[in-house]
Amino acid sequence: MWTQGKVVKRIDWNDELFSLFIEAHIGDFTAGQFVKLGLDIDGKRVGRAYSLVNAPDSPLLEVLLISVEDGKLSPALNQLQPGDNLNVSAKASGFMTLDWVPEASHLWLMATGTAIGPFISMLRTQEPWQRFKQIVLVYGVRLAADLAYEQELRSLATKYGERFTYIASITRESVAGALTCRIPDALQQGLLEKRAELTISPEHSQVMLCGNPAMIADTQSQLTARGLTKNMKRKPGHISMERYW
Repeated sequence: MWTQGKVVKRIDWNDELFSLFIEAHIGDFTAGQFVKLGLDIDGKRVGRAYSLVNAPDSPLLEVLLISVEDGKLSPALNQLQPGDNLNVSAKASGFMTLDWVPEASHLWLMATGTAIGPFISMLRTQEPWQRFKQIVLVYGVRLAADLAYEQELRSLATKYGERFTYIASITRESVAGALTCRIPDALQQGLLEKRAELTISPEHSQVMLCGNPAMIADTQSQLTARGLTKNMKRKPGHISMERYW
């Protein structure tokens, strides 16, 4: 079921990466869930799922998108300006939420590209700060210009001090303060744990992976070798994941 939404603001992070702020009435949702956005194109409604970046108590829906040149929907969404209408699913969905994450001392959030969105939503709520002693966010992109919400993440690092570590991993250029390799490679080389001054272990860690399938598969493989298991409803583990492609 669809409801009508209206774009009230947008942020352009670079030529392709942008955030839309949408006024729409949907039901209650949990940080980490997604909605579908839709437009009528050539007489046919085209809809795709996008994670919500806003906290559940925000008056506006917020989504982070990238315009894919041959995409069916994203180029049209990239043309939207404040005042334009679009269709929004009337209810959010998805299980990439902290509701399904067991208790632990340390929460590791690892994302690539626009998959940072659900983690931003979570960090805008009180739940992760109340449940975990330390939180590490690893954000993998190709170029520094692809880092959306970086100022907000740096502000969180300042606010929470040693409780929050933000690690940028930029693969196609060298940037001061950032790692220069893929997330799985940084994990394998011990760079993530060195930067965070924490060890990933079954005893103390929960890891949430969100991003491209290759990153998730390679990272999960390494975590499994360390004794961490996939978190399932009937059998709690240590790794929660959502492919974002």
